[in-house]
Amino acid sequence: LFWNGGIGTYVKASSETNADVGDKSNDAVRVNADQLRVKVIGEGGNLGATALGRIEFCRNGGKMNTDALDNSAGVDCSDHEVNIKILLDAVVSSEELAVADRNPLLASMTDEVAQMVLQDNVSQNFLMGLSRTDAPEMLNVHMRLIDELEERRSLDRELEALPSEQEMKRRLDEGGGLVSPELANLMAHVKLSLKADLLDSDLPDSQHFAARLPAYFPTPLRERFGTAIKKHRLHSEIVTTMVVNEMVDYGGITYAHRLTEEIGATATDAVRAFAAASEIFDLHSMWARIRECDAPTPVRDLLELETKRTLDRASRWFLSNRPQPLAVGAEINRYSTDVRELAPKVPGWLRGHHVSILTDQSAELIARGAPTDLATEVFGLLNLFPLLDVVDIADITDRDGDEVGALYYALNDHLKIDWLLEAVSHLERGDRWHSLARLALRDDMYGSLRSLTLDVLSGGDPEETPDEKIAYWESKNQSRLGRARAALSELFESGTHDLATLSVAARQVRSMVSGVGAQSEVPR
Repeated sequence: LFWNGGIGTYVKASSETNADVGDKSNDAVRVNADQLRVKVIGEGGNLGATALGRIEFCRNGGKMNTDALDNSAGVDCSDHEVNIKILLDAVVSSEELAVADRNPLLASMTDEVAQMVLQDNVSQNFLMGLSRTDAPEMLNVHMRLIDELEERRSLDRELEALPSEQEMKRRLDEGGGLVSPELANLMAHVKLSLKADLLDSDLPDSQHFAARLPAYFPTPLRERFGTAIKKHRLHSEIVTTMVVNEMVDYGGITYAHRLTEEIGATATDAVRAFAAASEIFDLHSMWARIRECDAPTPVRDLLELETKRTLDRASRWFLSNRPQPLAVGAEINRYSTDVRELAPKVPGWLRGHHVSILTDQSAELIARGAPTDLATEVFGLLNLFPLLDVVDIADITDRDGDEVGALYYALNDHLKIDWLLEAVSHLERGDRWHSLARLALRDDMYGSLRSLTLDVLSGGDPEETPDEKIAYWESKNQSRLGRARAALSELFESGTHDLATLSVAARQVRSMVSGVGAQSEVPR
């Protein structure tokens, strides 16, 4: 570790001259980034390395952030101090607090404020670690995100030391990605952009999000001045900062951007979807356990990245299937209890391919040091996503959630839809259009499975087993199902699973749906 807390610029890129750096007093002790024999650079100073020097150090295997990110606790602490003083001045003016008690109260909160600030800093660094881990896979998305920030927010790539289009394409060909200082810059601009969008909306003042405001303040202020906190003159700005930090730090740098690309979501849509999905699937608890578990850092990163698949799918589901703008509190009330009650039963409903995939995926990380129970739970999380449809179907049909769930997962296996979904996951990500095609295919298959479950339920009795219901349904629909099953069998045997064949497969699955499933309405 090289710790720099000094004044001056000590590291530059090999492509730069000392004159380019513009810090003549330190020319004699400056080194090129590719000469450094350290693994990590941490910073308590500013401008210790040039922007190009940072990138060169990281491209050669080193780890460092931007000085702004390493020093973010200083800015965060100043923000807390200012906002606390605004509150204290208001309660002194209203005579809720004696003038003589103001400064002692302020001083007594030092340690708690420090913990709050450091937690924000730690959270951002977890995000940096996760972002570095999947940076090569996400480069296409990062390219499009930077283009959007250039267009919407007048981002200056050169000024922010972000790669040019040509450099991005070169890294794409080499299988590389953005490095930590570039990711830190991108994260900062994403947060600024989202904050600007949210402050232009009424979201910070909506009941669900405004209720978070007290958590920004230390315990003594929450306990004594709850009413004054609600009236804080910067309440909208504070809430906005809280929800954006949470969404980006846990959802990822590209989370909101991908929702915009995929389904036209706005920044407020993304915040609402994140809040609903993370609460209903209890993701914050899982993320805390992953971050605290005794496992190597790369293993923890992979575990957390796996949870994002459920977050992404659930977020899209809420924005595509529920009334908009999403009423977060109502959606949590509608789904949370049922999803959590049904979740422990899902492992018992899984069959065949699902079970083997789950075992194989978790075994790999268990072998690398992940706790067995946690890894099994993390890789089983994606199997809980369909519970949103199960809860809806149970409402539509007025049938028990257990009956619907058992049938849904049995149909998934019986018709090999789980196999098709897995094949879709392995399709090339490629450009935006490839990504959208993959998503459309997946949504189509989930939609067909939902409709098929409604079909089978309509002709089955609650007392029948899932297999009995499926057998009766097949006996009544032999001609329609026979044609689709024959086409699917040919596809399975062909061994070709590209976008074209899987599109045909999705159409065949959809053709199995009769009028019942196709016409059913979701309760609102």
